[in-house]
Amino acid sequence: MDLNKVMIIGRLTRDPEMRTTPNGANVCQFGLATNHVYTNQQTGQKVEQVEYHNIVMWRKLAEIAAQYLKKGRRVYVEGRLQTRSWDGKDGQKHSRTEIIADNMIMLDGGNSAGQAGNGYAQPRPAAARPQNEMSQPSPAAEELPTIQQNENPQGEDINVEDIPF
Repeated sequence: MDLNKVMIIGRLTRDPEMRTTPNGANVCQFGLATNHVYTNQQTGQKVEQVEYHNIVMWRKLAEIAAQYLKKGRRVYVEGRLQTRSWDGKDGQKHSRTEIIADNMIMLDGGNSAGQAGNGYAQPRPAAARPQNEMSQPSPAAEELPTIQQNENPQGEDINVEDIPF
């Protein structure tokens, strides 16, 4: 059994380019950069190694990527590797390895392009909150209601005769 599976998280190196094939299928392409940081054993300095990946998305996923992704945004991409080759106009043989994406998760939330973020709202320090927000009690401080469960006479949580199917 063989497996061709790729999962990467990186930042877009350029805005997505959307095209439509002659038979009407949408295809979107963009570059994604991933990095690996390690410590050089001889010098003790941190070294960052960057890899660049070519991403291809088809149909509805392509439409979503073209609409929402921008250069600098962080994204999780899942798919498979594919290498294609062709003869260029200059007679040279060219090849390109791409990730054909099956799934994508946008990780930057509502942040603008290029800003770091994890998509979660960050709590503000008390000094940065408006005065009226500081005076209101937090929801955790409120008392939660207790739910009483009525036991049925058979001592079971669910009566089989009550199930409609």
